Amino acid sequence: MSEGLIIAMWSAPRNISTAMMRSWENRSDTVVIDEPYYANYLHVTGIDHPMAQEIIDSGDTDWRSVTAAITQPPANGIFFQKHICTHNLPHIDLTWVNGISNVFLIRDPHLVVASYAAKREECVASDLGYDLQKALFDQVINCGVKKPLVIDSALFLDNPHEQFTILCEELDIRFDEAMLSWPAGARDTDGVWGKHWYNAVNKSTGFKKQNTAYPALSEAQRRVAEECMADYETIKAYAIRH
Repeated sequence: MSEGLIIAMWSAPRNISTAMMRSWENRSDTVVIDEPYYANYLHVTGIDHPMAQEIIDSGDTDWRSVTAAITQPPANGIFFQKHICTHNLPHIDLTWVNGISNVFLIRDPHLVVASYAAKREECVASDLGYDLQKALFDQVINCGVKKPLVIDSALFLDNPHEQFTILCEELDIRFDEAMLSWPAGARDTDGVWGKHWYNAVNKSTGFKKQNTAYPALSEAQRRVAEECMADYETIKAYAIRH
């Protein structure tokens, strides 16, 4: 196993990112962190999110100190970071990601919009961060230090064992069967926002296939999804396949 490995997973909201965090935390050699830039995002933008003030009060709103904390590799083992790309505001210097292992987690925007709307009624493309995900993906590719790895959630859920085996090989770490299941319930490592967003994942004990048929969307929601499709399709071309 590689020592002192930082893995940052970059996702849109309403993907399987929290299940992925559960999965990695179930390894005996891994510690995790949940959306470290979220408090800064809410503090700077003033956007109306569920539990916004509680998230700001409980988190670190200084992106510099957040960055300092998450760029320190462990003495041994793995530091897994779950990031939501909407939090990648322009003032945050993300050049630190060029030297670590980056995994981009993607999902069809139509499915993301439907899931997001169930938790927060209003939805625009900037709430989903596909453009920011694509910008960071381009940055990592262009720096040429480490190739970015891409997981499409639909492909992943068809065969998590195979996808994880390939991913771990690419990361030069051993695959651990413990990644495929975990105990139900919340975690101390969950952000405080888990009380609003993590109902389903807290009931889960492993990965399950999801219905990938396009859901019924309003015209406004469909426009949001279509606005994100080009960035999604570009990254999807690099996705791990069977």
